[in-house]
Amino acid sequence: MAGAHDYYSVLGVSKGASADELKKAYRKLAMQYHPDKNPGDKAAEAKFKEINEAYDVLRDDQKRAAYDRLGHAAFTQGGGNNAGGGGFAGGDPFGFNFGGGGGMGGFADIFDEMFGDFMSGGGGQRGQAGAGRGNDLRYNLEISLEDAFKGSQAQVRIPSSISCDSCHGSGAKAGTQPTQCPTCAGHGKIRAQQGFFTIERTCPACQGAGRVIKTPCPSCSGAGRIRKERTLKVDIPAGVEDGTRIRLAGEGEAGLRGSAPGDLYIFLAIKSHPLFQRDGADLHCRVPLPMTTAALGGEIEIPTIDGVPVQVSINPGTQTGQQYRLRGKGMKVMKSSQRGDLYVETVVETPRNLTARQQELLREFAADSSNNNPETQGFFGRVKEFIDGLKG
Repeated sequence: MAGAHDYYSVLGVSKGASADELKKAYRKLAMQYHPDKNPGDKAAEAKFKEINEAYDVLRDDQKRAAYDRLGHAAFTQGGGNNAGGGGFAGGDPFGFNFGGGGGMGGFADIFDEMFGDFMSGGGGQRGQAGAGRGNDLRYNLEISLEDAFKGSQAQVRIPSSISCDSCHGSGAKAGTQPTQCPTCAGHGKIRAQQGFFTIERTCPACQGAGRVIKTPCPSCSGAGRIRKERTLKVDIPAGVEDGTRIRLAGEGEAGLRGSAPGDLYIFLAIKSHPLFQRDGADLHCRVPLPMTTAALGGEIEIPTIDGVPVQVSINPGTQTGQQYRLRGKGMKVMKSSQRGDLYVETVVETPRNLTARQQELLREFAADSSNNNPETQGFFGRVKEFIDGLKG
């Protein structure tokens, strides 16, 4: 017995403390006084042993009842510790037994509670289920802007591994069954103690499957899967953007020997469009305008992504780069009823290959249009001021 102090006082709890209160108090003190955190500190070592002793008694209902009645006398002369199967026999020199069984100390239980899932990859059967899981697959799919707008269904051919029909994925020859791995007792993992830590690693005998095959299936050589190309249908939702990833759960490679399959990820790329440029949910369309339409104004017909043309009124004096916004004529927004806008950007086209009569008319127009080009006049006015400034 490490000491004769009152166990409740050692843990800093009341006599009526609940099991959760005991565990919380013990966890805090054990972390504080553990020898690994206080190397060479004999006082901390003694305190740590006393804390462990107190918790080992109070965590056990029978020992706690005996202690409440008789105090420390309940555990002398072959009493409580020996009869209860607990105590501090074996394992850690500071009162921890990492070997399992009735002698496991309280701190080992708390450590396993705090870190068990992390060390075992999820603990229990979850680690076994993940063993041999099939690989995830990636498929790059290129679609048109129209398909991205309205949504579509595509067929893809995937070279992959599928479950073997002969053994139904078990890996064992027909008429036989896999047997439990004797090395890990079917858990898929084995434990090894390394000082203060208990480390779990994949069983080397069954590679984490938890089962061994004595008579492999001749069709798949015991793998439980074979190579084969599959054709899948992929639903593409309306409004998808370039780079959208679609996950098809369980459509990746088949797992080894009946383990869970991987997933298939479809990565979408949208082809360039001859009329529209996309910016999120908005579309942009550059529309060339005859010089006369830009000068005089008029009506032009604009295509839209849904195939319904729209009439747009061009204002007189429209310049290159001027935009007209058509609300709600852009792309659909995925998983929403909203739509983006369509921006029409004008490009004024200068006429080419003029006839003699056209050239004559333009010269007459130019001679009488001194006040029709304010930007031109303003620019060259600034040029003149700049040159005059240099001379002056």
